[in-house]
Amino acid sequence: MTDDVLPPTRRTVGSAPAVIREQDVALARRAASGDRAAQRELFAAQKTSVHHTLYRILGNNRDIEDLVQDAFLEIFRALPSFRGDSTLSRWCQTIATRVAFLSISKRKPPAVELSVVEEVLAGDADTRRHAQARDAARRLYAALDKIDPKQRIAFALAVVDGRPLAEVAEMTESSVVAVKTRVWRARKDLMKRARKDAVLAGYLEEFSGNEEDVP
Repeated sequence: MTDDVLPPTRRTVGSAPAVIREQDVALARRAASGDRAAQRELFAAQKTSVHHTLYRILGNNRDIEDLVQDAFLEIFRALPSFRGDSTLSRWCQTIATRVAFLSISKRKPPAVELSVVEEVLAGDADTRRHAQARDAARRLYAALDKIDPKQRIAFALAVVDGRPLAEVAEMTESSVVAVKTRVWRARKDLMKRARKDAVLAGYLEEFSGNEEDVP
């Protein structure tokens, strides 16, 4: 994805029926056994979800496609351990979250160019709105680059992506209480940084209703 504007917030549906879990386990077993058709089917079915998870956590990162590949390497290595306790999609998202955490922990914060003045001044109203949205998203991820990785991931999944706290807890292999605390601390840190950045402050306000109540 080459655009800085965030995609629509993901909305979660209820737990998958048992038959879907059984199908997931069967596909995982076939793929783990070396069935190339099953591996291609799994990759095609889960690539969008894995990419979405990484993008929400990392933003418009130039390494995103490489990280998708890294995530699938980990997914295929771990397939023998999949037992259907969660859906295959959720399980893959959990692995993608681990890959994102490792990426954040290892890398230095990138230099983010915040100026889109030429785009804002040029073009029609739609072009200006698009450029302003890009600018706001860049500012958000520049700020997220400066906070604790676990807090960043919890905030990105629960607030930016609008996932239920229980789902975020499962994806991050944490308790709901830990996720709530991380989201609260992340928001507090971001709002502090936004005191000197009206654009960021306004953008954060847009996400004020996306997460469940936090302490």
